[in-house]
Amino acid sequence: MRELLDDIDRWRAAGKAVAVARVVDIEGSGPREPGAAMAVNIDGEVAGSVSGGCVEGAVVSEALAILNGDAEPRIITFGYSDDDAFAVGLTCGGTIRLFVEPLDW
Repeated sequence: MRELLDDIDRWRAAGKAVAVARVVDIEGSGPREPGAAMAVNIDGEVAGSVSGGCVEGAVVSEALAILNGDAEPRIITFGYSDDDAFAVGLTCGGTIRLFVEPLDW
């Protein structure tokens, strides 16, 4: 989370709403450990990573829905079997759970 603070501070100083997604659980193998975080501002700018690129686009969509009031803060789950993961170019399967919420100062 610390690596996100400069971007978050800059966005907040510009008056932009920010959401944060954090890895809260993994089952099997996962690209990032619990605690990994990603911030998304209302313009869709991103800082950090929760999956090394595998699900970031979907996380941005979820974060923007929350910032726009179309969704509530929640846990979202992404998972792939080993076979499905290999088919899309990933090295292994696994499930990650993320908590996505607006950053409220």
